[in-house]
Amino acid sequence: MHPSLLETLSAWLLVIAFTISLAYELWRATAKAGTSRHDSMRAFLVSDLWLYIVAAVVIALLFSGFAAAAWVGLIFAALIVVVSVFYYNPVIMLERKPGLIDWIEDLVYTGLLFVVVAFLWLEVAGLTLA
Repeated sequence: MHPSLLETLSAWLLVIAFTISLAYELWRATAKAGTSRHDSMRAFLVSDLWLYIVAAVVIALLFSGFAAAAWVGLIFAALIVVVSVFYYNPVIMLERKPGLIDWIEDLVYTGLLFVVVAFLWLEVAGLTLA
């Protein structure tokens, strides 16, 4: 089965979002190591790496056209948005002593995930882009 346009667009947005996030987290783990308890290679490998593995699976499902991919992607993206808004921003971000790069990455990453949620909500609702 072929993925829909919305599934394909969502998969590409997730690729972009998680590439930005991965680069950012590796930068924090190296260039900003020790700034907070979240900024080390050990913290990245123990606390963050699983998220990128799950994201890769979700992206693969969306690109493959798997029957329930839109639902899986929608639930995944919505959960990540909730975690970002209600945990990452008020807890982790503030512990990191954020600068301009931190805020830009956070806004772009979370914004892309909001778009994915919107696209996949349209998909599961049976609507299309015209």
